[in-house]
Amino acid sequence: MGAAVTADIVDSHHHVWDLSVRDQAWITGEALAPIRRDFSLADLLPQARAAGVTASVLVQTVTVAEETPEFLALAQESDLVAGVVGWTDLTRPEAADTLAWLRQLPGGQHLVGIRHQVQGEPEPQWLLRPDVHRGLAAVGAAGLAYDLVVLPGQLPACVRAAREHPELTFVLDHLGKPPIATGALEPWAADVRSLAALPNTVCKLSGLVTEAAPKTWTVEDLRPYAETVLDAFGPDRLMFGSDWPVCTLAATYEEVLAVARRLTGSLGDTERAALFGGTAARVYGLPLSEAS
Repeated sequence: MGAAVTADIVDSHHHVWDLSVRDQAWITGEALAPIRRDFSLADLLPQARAAGVTASVLVQTVTVAEETPEFLALAQESDLVAGVVGWTDLTRPEAADTLAWLRQLPGGQHLVGIRHQVQGEPEPQWLLRPDVHRGLAAVGAAGLAYDLVVLPGQLPACVRAAREHPELTFVLDHLGKPPIATGALEPWAADVRSLAALPNTVCKLSGLVTEAAPKTWTVEDLRPYAETVLDAFGPDRLMFGSDWPVCTLAATYEEVLAVARRLTGSLGDTERAALFGGTAARVYGLPLSEAS
């Protein structure tokens, strides 16, 4: 089965999890307590359809090998999920073989990218390790994208990694998690511009509401950060993502989409079509329907 992408909206970034299958050890503390429960595609589907979302990309949450085959199987049976950004241990010599194996599994044709929780690595230069370098080369050789989930201080390493792997498309999740709650722009903005200067990089307009002050944020709090990436990457290298269900800590699915529309209100129709669907379809190689 699997979803085909139409000219409507593509949600390039969401998650699901079932705590009875696997713990999500990162969901700790009072602030994250509201999302310490199960979230399924059945929960997401009516919200996505009501918002005009016709296809999505399901993104890994934990560094556990079993999760990616499960997600591929979900995509195979889903009318929403068109692509999966999974996980594999890039530091292992057999990373290339593992990627080939994942491609042969049920739903393996929906594997479009790989991601690792670099934000949790204590080494700021983790992406530049020789074993990771070899793993990134394997991702590029497999024709997959690499999602970057990093903190602002790790952006310089992202720039070097992208420069060293021109054959690989790097996708910056959540704008690199800028410090929206404090209102600071630098050095995040300068580092994002350095990354955007490389042609093999794109960025997700996602995760903004949860990086802001969760209960008091306004669209104007988010605007300087959105405008920075719009200027740096341009709409042809930006893609909308909800970051559901993490976004529900600060906003509903409908609100996240409405905010993205307000932040991009100055764009023309062609530019908006790219940001809300075309970029994700192109970068991730999502299947296009005859109606698109």
